[in-house]
Amino acid sequence: MEVLNESKIKQLELKANQIRQDVIAMLVEAGSGHSAGSLGTADIFAALYFHILKHDPQNPEWGGRDRLVLSNGHICPAQYAAMARAGYFPVSELKTLRKFGSRLQGHPSRTSLAGIETSSGPLGSGLSQAAGMALAFKMDESAGFSVGRRIYCLMSDAEQQCGQTWEAVMFASKYKLDNLTAVIDRNNIQISGLTENVMPLGDLSAKYESFGWNTINIDGNNIREFIEVCEKTKSVLGKPSVIVARTIPGQGIDFMEGKFEWHGKTPNREEAAQALRELRTLGGQIEAGHTD
Repeated sequence: MEVLNESKIKQLELKANQIRQDVIAMLVEAGSGHSAGSLGTADIFAALYFHILKHDPQNPEWGGRDRLVLSNGHICPAQYAAMARAGYFPVSELKTLRKFGSRLQGHPSRTSLAGIETSSGPLGSGLSQAAGMALAFKMDESAGFSVGRRIYCLMSDAEQQCGQTWEAVMFASKYKLDNLTAVIDRNNIQISGLTENVMPLGDLSAKYESFGWNTINIDGNNIREFIEVCEKTKSVLGKPSVIVARTIPGQGIDFMEGKFEWHGKTPNREEAAQALRELRTLGGQIEAGHTD
């Protein structure tokens, strides 16, 4: 993995800012989509696609690649933006989001876009898919094939309310899938309100730990912290890892931050213009090294 110095962190923060700008442009063009979570996870996607993942945008089916399973598929605008900036497809294609015939559907389709590992939409199924892949990789390794591949599964906090998630939690623990790292976007919102009002989740770390997982709590908008803990999970043996990443929904845009109403809401053109002004100002501050 590339050295994680201050210059690299700045590059990744600028990538995350660009992803946020892309998300706003995509959503306002589409007229529908999910704002809050896409903006809140831009730092995670920047870290994954530009530092953590072993992948090749020019050869998306490369057998030695890591796998990223996006369980909460509604935040795919951020994934699409990261993929485009990484070179999977032209950046100009981002504005086809949610349009008829586009490869960039409102929820990712594995058969539509190279580089997407699973089709997602119904919440709660991603960890099961990721655990199955992780077990398959273990079987491959025991037969002497493709050593060192990892599975990363990004989930929402609200989908921890789904029963299937906990079946997968038990499965991954039973089979000691230490090549699996789950990331929970702990932004505390869902479409109808705050998670703790809709269906309280409580201490997710304690719950996963009780099922035999290695658990870590972090600031999910801190790129350095996220990368460092992902690296640490590689040395954990005999159990899967989960990173509970606290993020700010709508991160970077003052009138969106922390508001559940923006979960599935798209900015109008006036709101988008304001959001882009804020993000461009923030980008200038990152470039100058003045973000405190």
